[in-house]
Amino acid sequence: MSRTGASDPCVGQTLCQPVVAAKMSGEMDKPLISCRMVDSDSSLAEAPSEAPKVGILGSGDFARSLATRLVGSGFSVVVGSRNPKRTVGLFPSAAQVTFQEDAVGSPEVIFVAVFREHYSSLCGLSDQLGGKILVDVSNPTEQEHLQHRESNAEYLASLFPTCTVVKAFNVVSAWTLQAGPRDGNRQVPICSDQPEAKRTVSDLAHAMGFTPVDMGSLASAREVEAMPLRLLPGWKVPTILALGLFIFFYVYNFVRDVLQPYVQEGKNKFYKLPLSVVNTTLPCVAYVLLSLVYLPGVLAATLQLWRGTKYRRFPDWLDHWLQHRKQIGLLSFFCASLHAAYSVCLPVRLSYRYDLVNLAIKQVLTNKSHLWVEENVWRMEIYLSLGVLALGTLSLLAVTSLPSIANSLSWREFSFVQSSLGFVALVLSTLHTLTYGWTRAFEESRYKFYLPPTFTLTLLVPCVVILAKSLFLLPCLSRRLAKIRRGWEKNSAVKFTLPTDHPRAQKTSHV
Repeated sequence: MSRTGASDPCVGQTLCQPVVAAKMSGEMDKPLISCRMVDSDSSLAEAPSEAPKVGILGSGDFARSLATRLVGSGFSVVVGSRNPKRTVGLFPSAAQVTFQEDAVGSPEVIFVAVFREHYSSLCGLSDQLGGKILVDVSNPTEQEHLQHRESNAEYLASLFPTCTVVKAFNVVSAWTLQAGPRDGNRQVPICSDQPEAKRTVSDLAHAMGFTPVDMGSLASAREVEAMPLRLLPGWKVPTILALGLFIFFYVYNFVRDVLQPYVQEGKNKFYKLPLSVVNTTLPCVAYVLLSLVYLPGVLAATLQLWRGTKYRRFPDWLDHWLQHRKQIGLLSFFCASLHAAYSVCLPVRLSYRYDLVNLAIKQVLTNKSHLWVEENVWRMEIYLSLGVLALGTLSLLAVTSLPSIANSLSWREFSFVQSSLGFVALVLSTLHTLTYGWTRAFEESRYKFYLPPTFTLTLLVPCVVILAKSLFLLPCLSRRLAKIRRGWEKNSAVKFTLPTDHPRAQKTSHV
């Protein structure tokens, strides 16, 4: 069974120059696998019969989303299915759904949207597929990736030696195909042994609104297929770092605020564990993480000043640290946001209400009609204001780190937000911490089990970063660092040779 729609002639189109499809309805913004399928919308444009034809073998979720995207990009799509009568209603009305042997005849580019174990079922089509470009979009499971030495694309190429196999679109989800590249990653890694086939699939990806990335020969397919198996690879180290800091500060606060009163004073304050101790820990983690975002930049600048050049590699640990700054900053914002939410919940606790009532009764018993400490009132007002300002600045950093926002900013704007405003956020956080601590670091009663207040531990790294950045603002250091980053090297000279007809033959200059 086949399904075709009316068409208007469009002469002179090639695969690399797809025709522009008519305006598509709002159904393109909805998931294809929802209850109301795209084909039920008669306003979906049908591709002209002379549009570049692309074949799809398979009728799963990915094949349906792929067909929808191709139709929307101006291609004529023919879908090969083992049971076209059952699957025809799942595809756009502009797509032709037929049997597999009928679908592979005319298209030069055919997407193989079936699992690896079903590749052998296509061997009966080997004669018809000869000389065509097969685009493998499959992904192995983690177990299959470890079990098989060859990639799915290489296995497909071994089954169809007369075809050119291209690995592509396996990192793109069905939702991204359905909603468009604006809602997902635009990059599409492509690899193949034939440059011409890669160029054809790259042009097709461009026409669909994606950005092709040449990954080399088909031997790279195993690496391309491993990409979807990685779960947040750039977040592993920052997450472990944040978790380690949280455990350390949580245990430290537990010893000071819960264990010490229980051991030395016989007071049971274990009720603080779920909320109060957590809320004391979160700002410590957020503050230290924020300082760790800017510490590697300080270390890198120090190394460049010491070496007198920018052309020597940083140590591997520093290089990796620099690459993880974005994730560390986002985790800092996450912890700071949780701290703000937890702080709002503090007055709602029953323990807080009991303490408030007990304080009022105690005030009545001691015949105190007015309890007001001007210094503490001002300190708390300033402390809260600085905290809100710091969180607001952190929010700007987090928002501008999103690719959709970062891509709309110029490099100067992005650098200003991430560097200058980031340093402002660190200074505000430091003032917030100092206002909270006030004179507590100098009060003997604040040292529980001889352990200093928690905020004193968090101040170490941020103060070092702020001091170092302040020193780099000095003209003697800032100018030298700017020269190094523009290519100047210590104890070296760059020779400029003037034209031969110039009266001066040569000039040596220190850049």
